[in-house]
Amino acid sequence: MAENVFGQIFATLFAHYGPQCWWPAETPFEMAVGAVLTQNTNWKNASKAIFSLKQANLLSPLSIDSISHEELAFHIQPAGYYNLKAKRLKNLVRMLVEEYGGDLKLLAESDWRESREKLLSVKGVGEETADSILLYACSQPVFVVDTYTHRVFSRHNLLEEECSYSDIQERFMDNLPADAALFNEYHALIVRVAKDFCKKTSPLCSDCPLSGL
Repeated sequence: MAENVFGQIFATLFAHYGPQCWWPAETPFEMAVGAVLTQNTNWKNASKAIFSLKQANLLSPLSIDSISHEELAFHIQPAGYYNLKAKRLKNLVRMLVEEYGGDLKLLAESDWRESREKLLSVKGVGEETADSILLYACSQPVFVVDTYTHRVFSRHNLLEEECSYSDIQERFMDNLPADAALFNEYHALIVRVAKDFCKKTSPLCSDCPLSGL
């Protein structure tokens, strides 16, 4: 890894926390569904919705595509905003069925830039959700940006307050090797340090493992 501050921060966080083993899903499609269900909630609630789909034998693109909106919304209630998320999941699997025959592997095998455009064309799939699917479900080297990323790195004067999602993503991808495993681990570590130390209010800066950088 290039010896730059982005690399130094990763090395520091990894030394402090060790591997985070994201995401806790059994299949790539489960990860893709989770990327939609975790919108405005946490993985714990999303996992309850995924478990409900599994219990009903509905956790596949063709199954979700074939059931009614109402049935899907019923099963994903634990994730919150279930009517809205049912629409978004339906939109996502319809694209997968129409463009890739419902085979997520075909999406993963395509050039990630083309796959990203396909995902972003789906109503309800924004940049963070699309990139989460590409990174975690498709193992593509696409850096996922969230509010934690902006908070941690702007406080270290590495990002400007007005940076857009694409600006932040480009900063990381320009300063790190194009490695899906690295991006996976890095994103998880940023979330961890933001929750533990770089809190939205009353951050614990003096105790943070990044305090010396």
